[in-house]
Amino acid sequence: MIRPRTALAGLLLTATLIGGGAYAFSYAQPAKQAATASSGPPPVPVVADAVKSGDVPIYLRGIGTVQAYNTDTIRTQVQGQITQVAFKEGQAVHAGDLLAQIDPRPFQAQLDQAVANRERDQAQLVNAQANLQRDSQLMARGYATPQTVDLDKANTGQFGAAVKADEAAIEYAQTQLAYTRITSPINGVTGIRLIDVGNIVHPTDPNGLVVVTQLQPISVIFTLPETSLPQIQQAMAKGPLTVLAYSEDNKTKLDEGTLAVLDNQIIQTTGTIRLRAEFPNQKHLLWPGQLVNARLLLDTRHDGLTVPASVVQQGPKGAYAYVINPDDTVEIRPVTVAQISEGQALINTGLTANEQVVVDGQYKLQPGTHVTILTGQAAEEAKTQSAQQAPIP
Repeated sequence: MIRPRTALAGLLLTATLIGGGAYAFSYAQPAKQAATASSGPPPVPVVADAVKSGDVPIYLRGIGTVQAYNTDTIRTQVQGQITQVAFKEGQAVHAGDLLAQIDPRPFQAQLDQAVANRERDQAQLVNAQANLQRDSQLMARGYATPQTVDLDKANTGQFGAAVKADEAAIEYAQTQLAYTRITSPINGVTGIRLIDVGNIVHPTDPNGLVVVTQLQPISVIFTLPETSLPQIQQAMAKGPLTVLAYSEDNKTKLDEGTLAVLDNQIIQTTGTIRLRAEFPNQKHLLWPGQLVNARLLLDTRHDGLTVPASVVQQGPKGAYAYVINPDDTVEIRPVTVAQISEGQALINTGLTANEQVVVDGQYKLQPGTHVTILTGQAAEEAKTQSAQQAPIP
């Protein structure tokens, strides 16, 4: 049997333990909440890069069309039958190279006839000159009349004129014979053949025999806004300007040339001005009729500041960038951009060299947010994920 005094002591001990536990729990909860509040949200992972300084080219960009300096449709100048085609389609030819041969026999016969006529008339001229000399001596002695001498002079002039006409006929026949050899007038590349051996060709044929196009050098005509005219003129005053030709997708550099001509008038309907650039085209990457992206190099900015283009964000007040402070917090910095080229933005104002800026992960940031910088494989994965989640423009 339990004594009453012992039971009462047990009850008091249990109540004390329960009260102490409740007090300890109530004290521990605010302490835990305070610790959680003081630690704040976890740092935001971002990809960062440093602001770089170096020489940066300043370009004006326009869309252009490749044009050949010379495009010749080869036509015959005489009528005749094609006996030889001396070129292959797409072949590079030089000025004077044989392209086709017309049957020369009829023209050779005309030349031979003209030569024979000259020899006949020359013989008659020699005879007339001899008669004139003989009759002039006889007239001096009284054995010939003046009428005879005058006739000899007329015959001499007549046969002399005939010889000159024969020489002209020979020259014409030689020219016609030369036209039977159809040659290239320029250095270039042949196009698709329009005639075959055995065809009868005429000077009036509309299509000709083949088209020869000059590829070296070659030109690109492109347009720029008329507002760029003062900049171009100032740059041209300093010397020749370099022009780069890129493929239509802006991924492949096709050639590098120089600005040749600035057009003498502005196209009022479009507010643009035309320019012609000349390219050596040694690799034949520029082709007549091809659309290209032209970049006119105006200047090179020394110690220019560049960042990846994704650093620059657009807000209601204009362009800005997130700059990482030494305490790993970020701040918003307004920036002005001179140009964006090949994924790099040239910064006019707002940043300084070697500052850390956020390249990827800006959508999670606010001024004062703590960040942790991803590197290596983690940075590449973050960039890939952001590219996949980017909205389609």
